Amino acid sequence: MNQLLTPRQAEELHKSLIAYLSSRGLPNSGAALREELNIGDGFDAVTSKKYEGLLEKKWTSVVRLQKKIMELELRNASLQAEIDSATPTSLLRRNQDPTEWLPKAPARHTLEGHREPIECVAFHPVFSSLASGSEDNSIKIWDWELGEMEKTVKGHTNSVLDLDYGGPRGGTLLASCSSDLTIKLWDPSDEYKNIRTLPGHDHSVSAVRFVPSGAAGAPSSGNLLVSASRDKTLRIWDVSTGYCVKTIREHAEWVKDVSPSYDGRWLLSVVVDQTARLWDASSGEHKQTFLGHEHVVECCVFAPPASYGHLATLAGLKKPPPLSSSGEFMATGSRDKSVRIWDARGTLIKTLVGYDNWVRGLVFHPGGKYLLSVSDDRTLRCWDLAQEGKLVKTLDGSHEHFVSCVRWAPGVIKDTPATTGENGVANGVKKYVASKVAIRCVIATGSIDKTVRVFAS
Repeated sequence: MNQLLTPRQAEELHKSLIAYLSSRGLPNSGAALREELNIGDGFDAVTSKKYEGLLEKKWTSVVRLQKKIMELELRNASLQAEIDSATPTSLLRRNQDPTEWLPKAPARHTLEGHREPIECVAFHPVFSSLASGSEDNSIKIWDWELGEMEKTVKGHTNSVLDLDYGGPRGGTLLASCSSDLTIKLWDPSDEYKNIRTLPGHDHSVSAVRFVPSGAAGAPSSGNLLVSASRDKTLRIWDVSTGYCVKTIREHAEWVKDVSPSYDGRWLLSVVVDQTARLWDASSGEHKQTFLGHEHVVECCVFAPPASYGHLATLAGLKKPPPLSSSGEFMATGSRDKSVRIWDARGTLIKTLVGYDNWVRGLVFHPGGKYLLSVSDDRTLRCWDLAQEGKLVKTLDGSHEHFVSCVRWAPGVIKDTPATTGENGVANGVKKYVASKVAIRCVIATGSIDKTVRVFAS
């Protein structure tokens, strides 16, 4: 029989085996092996200590390499399938058109460092920074381009449940909320110093979002922040003063998530009582209740104006709403294993099914054609709104455990909006200018497996 190992490799293996047996309290087995291999008295206690952990190190290295090989084989198979199904024209279009880009396995980076499950992720609007919040009470800041951790931010005394970047014009802040009942504001330009803590909620704060500038009645442009809590309220804060300027108390149960519209005029909240609700952000007036889910609603998001054309077709409208309008369509995800798409009148226009577990996160593709969702069944799914919500891509095993959150990186602003006209500013409200924002093809997901994964073109 041919020997696979060189004499020196075989000697190292034998000594590692003997050292392993000795460290495991099996001296007789070790002595018998030494005798059979004819290893003399030169193998003393000091030498044994040197070889003691070598076998485990080699073994774990092999396991890691096997995992890497499997990931590369999966990626190779995925790329080969794309090549086999693509024509030169479609390949060229896909490579050039960010509105068609969808994430594919494996992830560009798997970011490890948290000691407990990850609850939330958020992208910096300008720099290649990505924040993640965890049940280990910490926030970690990563460089998503390099896949490296930049900083650990500590201050909360319980799980960090949500994160968002935003704030006054010219001064980006990071907002975090926690089971410790507080919201904290951090300054990325000053080493993420905690500049303000916002107390006031009486139970865990589930979600926090900066309200885009443009909301009528805003005390200062870009200064508003909305939070959702297990205390059954939504609160709107002025981040420049730290004061709560409005409290919405009409919910009957735990508010799981909240999302502002793209111009800040509307708020959408989802609740443990299986409903979603639409609110006027400036007055706090309840506008609509969405009924249809059969279990707790976990997440919600407004559709961008870029998707209005596809969603209007789904809704049976003859023509889509104008791009200057907001809050026309929205999506919700639930523990009933479904994603539901609604119009502002509370009409259910589409139910997306196929999940095997709770839906935990939603994000619309900035190009408007797709809706992406993540779930406790460990998948990331892509739904084509141009094909009546058809499931067109599934990333199986996107994580090794439940996927808890998903975010799309903000677009790169190429130019400032015009000051007048259809796509400019009218009546004090900034209009959506799709042509001025370049889509950044990057998304991040967080998981109970304690990792963040970055998918990028």
